[in-house]
Amino acid sequence: MTPSARHPLLMRWATGLLVALTLACHQPTQAPPPPENLYASVPASAPDLVVYGGTPAGISAAVTARRMGASVLLIEPHRWVGGMMTNGLGNTDASGVSVIGGVAREFLQRMLAYYQSPDAWPLQAPTTFRSGAWGVDGTMRYFEPHAARAIFEKMLLEAGVEVALQERLDDTAPAPVLMESGVIKSIRLVSGRVVTGRVFLDCSYEGDLMAAAGIHHVTGREGNATYGETLNGLQLNPSALHQFPTGIDPYVIQGDASSGLLPGLRLLADATNGQADPGTQAYTYRLCLTTLASNRRPITKPADYDERNYELLFRLYAAAPTTPLAFGRDPIPNLKVDSNSGVAFSTDHVGANHAYPEATWADRQLILAAHRSYQEGLLWTLANHPRIPLSIRTQAATWGLAADEFPETGGWPDQLYVREARRMVGEAVMTEAHAFGRVQVSDPIACMAYPIDSHHVQRVVTPQGWVQNEGGVLAQIPGGFSVGYAALTPSRKECRNLLVPVCLSATHVAFGAIRMEPHFMMLGQSAAAAAVLAARSGSSVQIVSYPVLKGVLLSQGQVL
Repeated sequence: MTPSARHPLLMRWATGLLVALTLACHQPTQAPPPPENLYASVPASAPDLVVYGGTPAGISAAVTARRMGASVLLIEPHRWVGGMMTNGLGNTDASGVSVIGGVAREFLQRMLAYYQSPDAWPLQAPTTFRSGAWGVDGTMRYFEPHAARAIFEKMLLEAGVEVALQERLDDTAPAPVLMESGVIKSIRLVSGRVVTGRVFLDCSYEGDLMAAAGIHHVTGREGNATYGETLNGLQLNPSALHQFPTGIDPYVIQGDASSGLLPGLRLLADATNGQADPGTQAYTYRLCLTTLASNRRPITKPADYDERNYELLFRLYAAAPTTPLAFGRDPIPNLKVDSNSGVAFSTDHVGANHAYPEATWADRQLILAAHRSYQEGLLWTLANHPRIPLSIRTQAATWGLAADEFPETGGWPDQLYVREARRMVGEAVMTEAHAFGRVQVSDPIACMAYPIDSHHVQRVVTPQGWVQNEGGVLAQIPGGFSVGYAALTPSRKECRNLLVPVCLSATHVAFGAIRMEPHFMMLGQSAAAAAVLAARSGSSVQIVSYPVLKGVLLSQGQVL
């Protein structure tokens, strides 16, 4: 007798189990739920991308998205697009162009094509301009503001980008950004226009959209201990670039502390290098100056001129009479210069900008006016004041604003050089360790190759009782380093359809090596490519497939 015959109950149980398993295997499985579409409720007519800020980063982003077939609205608060590259910064900050790719490199190539035309040189023979320093790599890094503006505007027109000029967030509204479940649904502009879209990019220098959306951010300088850095926080360095010589007295009446400190000076109590500080590196107008009489606007004395604001300049020249002319003069075509800050007391209005990053639009206008008055007064003082050495006055008197630049604004740039404002604290934070190559990102989207560069933050009185500039850092890095995609994304708990390629997630130190316009252009392009992928898939920006994004960026000529 077989075992199954001896145990009929066992046999029936086994057969039932086999049937049950067979049926289970052939039951139709329940289909997985469709992926969430964050933008299902967005009107079909709304743009795929809303780019806030017509900076070089914003232009690069808008052009990239349009070339990928996305619809785009570019919002620019000022009179024209182009940010600092169309507002005086014509001596492009780039250690080398080998790491500059994509739209940024295309811009520099177009600039070379522009200056290869004889028509681009009405005031100078091209052979006399920076001999051997341009064109050899197929690019042109030195340009006039109006040339940059023409090229940017042409790129936007060719791509078919819709541009809204002199539009900005309505910072007087209770909630200029409408958010639902971590998704920006719309933004309200000062004109009353309400803009909807799928993915938003904050390409402004200030991070205004990011802040209005409630994204975690910081200003000022972290302490070194926060991220294990060495160049963050207070930097009391007597040998820093553009430093006062030892012995400059800080008091209104020299030697008399009871007379009070000179304007713009601060006493530091128990300060140590590396401690956190709320101040922001100095701003300036990047003036376009010339000595060519036929193209020169005179520098006038400001109506609110107060020579007490320049007492430190007088004392600097008295202590060091061989100090050069107190403003930078980097040559750009047609006998003009991009005027950067120069010596210890120069065009940077040190300490006057600390309220700017978080200020309202109206309050910023007061800060802008103070910067213009200071800078105009400085140039007038250098050319006219009897306490300035005669040799310096003679040199300064030959300089004026280039008459063929910024005609809408009387020869002055429309924008102040906001070197640093807010910085997001996002999914990942770029730090000094990344800049020095000690830590590598796993999701590179652009390569940076510039020294860590921060201008001075404030003027202080040393324990010995002398004047010192504080905050300046210029540190070479061993090579290029990559920025990771996660540094452009807010925390997914805060917002799922916003990317921030300018006020990205970085410490003050790392930002010092990132904050150059070609870098911003590359980051803007990478952000736009990711935004298009997110808009098409209906997904949050944080979960864009990096391998897919990498492939798109490489196909666009980006250097990762």
